[in-house]
Amino acid sequence: MQRDGTMLKLRGPVTLANVAQLLEEGRQQIRDGARTIDLGEVTELDSSLLAMLLAWLREAKQHDAEIAFANLPQGLETIAQLYGVDGLLPVPGARR
Repeated sequence: MQRDGTMLKLRGPVTLANVAQLLEEGRQQIRDGARTIDLGEVTELDSSLLAMLLAWLREAKQHDAEIAFANLPQGLETIAQLYGVDGLLPVPGARR
């Protein structure tokens, strides 16, 4: 995870093996002003990534902030569609 202004870039795998640590680190970054999460460099994922993003949305809402997700991996979009929650993921410039 790397921060650049209000942009937070996720890098590498996001799976059950490491999601707990990333979840907490991301929550702190959101509290500290991260507003866009770039997922373009996620190399491996499972459904835990979707759960983490939904938790981050709740975190932002609790702090009266809005976040958006950029460069969603195709696998994540597929999982979100299968679960019927793809409309819950705010994407900059998306038309839903």
